[in-house]
Amino acid sequence: MTPPAIDVADLRKSFGPVVAVKGVSFTVPQGSITALLGGNGAGKTTTLSMLLGLLLPSSGAIRVLGVDMLTNRYDALGRLNFSSPYVDLPQRLTVRENLTVYGMLYGVADLRGRIAELAADLDFQPLLDRPYGKLSAGQKTRAALAKALLNRPELLLLDEPTASLDPDTADWVRGYLSDYARTGGATILLASHNMAEVERLCDHVLMMREGLIVDRGAPAALIDRYGRTTLEEVFLHIARQGSLMPEAAQ
Repeated sequence: MTPPAIDVADLRKSFGPVVAVKGVSFTVPQGSITALLGGNGAGKTTTLSMLLGLLLPSSGAIRVLGVDMLTNRYDALGRLNFSSPYVDLPQRLTVRENLTVYGMLYGVADLRGRIAELAADLDFQPLLDRPYGKLSAGQKTRAALAKALLNRPELLLLDEPTASLDPDTADWVRGYLSDYARTGGATILLASHNMAEVERLCDHVLMMREGLIVDRGAPAALIDRYGRTTLEEVFLHIARQGSLMPEAAQ
């Protein structure tokens, strides 16, 4: 049996008296596209930060791509990457310079060719020699996604991957990400507030509320379980009232 790309057990994180993550356990299968959903303050960003090794958990265990992230995270970091429209690249560097710096950090072979390939794939060739700080929000999203794909990651962690993109470009990016996962066997874990995007892209959903995973399942299964017609309706029910079937989170 193929081990999961992510295996989390009883993960907790406290910031002084505030408990942001309250003992979550979950797995993300290799080659899947999984969504981590929840309202503001649910614990999504804290969980993603611990998966990346940016935050140390208060307790619990994390294995990413078979690597214990608490003791050997540097063995995994070159095999994963992350993108968020809320984390800026250096403003004064051009897009090309930013991608070059990050590509060197990841030890990307034929870096010039890889940058050209991504610029063509993501249709941002005219942006390459513009300062990152001069880009629009949507252009920054595309540049950040290119940064996240530089090292052809086996695991891609995404926070709002289509934020600020126009509908046509966002639709194209979803298709690109789906193809990237399916053809390369990569795993994607994403946080999004776009429930239509999650329904289209994701095999599996983890629902968080107040630091806990309160439900999980395929989008269609969750819609059926809650007697709703869309995943957005399920999301609103959980955010406002809690899980219909808390035992489903076990």
